[in-house]
Amino acid sequence: MSDENILFSDKFDGQLDSSWSWLRENPSCRRIQNGGLEIRVEPGVADTVKNALLRPAPDRSEGTYAIEVTVTNHTPPTQQYEQAGITWYHDGKAVFKEVKELIDGGPYIIPGRKPIPTKSVSLRLIVTADTWEAQYRPEGETDFQTADTGQLPPPGNDQVSIQCYNGPEEEHHWIRFEDFFIKQKTNVHS
Repeated sequence: MSDENILFSDKFDGQLDSSWSWLRENPSCRRIQNGGLEIRVEPGVADTVKNALLRPAPDRSEGTYAIEVTVTNHTPPTQQYEQAGITWYHDGKAVFKEVKELIDGGPYIIPGRKPIPTKSVSLRLIVTADTWEAQYRPEGETDFQTADTGQLPPPGNDQVSIQCYNGPEEEHHWIRFEDFFIKQKTNVHS
């Protein structure tokens, strides 16, 4: 779009950009192939997530930013709260997530609990100095829809992550992440 400047992108083409770091890295459960990063959905929750890929977030006091990534389930989720998407960290703590999550037998975009029947979805998190807007675009569609909005703590030591967790113990479910972007919005309108 002409009203956005790309500040960072990673197509996961062969190797990761050096600005990424791993939280609780488990190299045997991640791989880069065919222009995507694939991570096994391991058991655990937000505080114990394995193979969370982190990078510095833009300074929200400087404007409005969009963080985007496409998430694809290689294996349909089967476990309650199995999820994958974007997590926002503030001072080392997870304070917000925008994910595709299995709840009571159906996949939803959280927050907002919007049904998402497609195998693949593009997630877009728009952040300002004090707000977030969670958007999503189902596979095959052209426009993003808003799932929910809310407040963020004041800008500080912020990081953004792509991650997945709450996977089944015995089965190997894989999530594919593609086309990660951080964009600065230059023409902000309501």
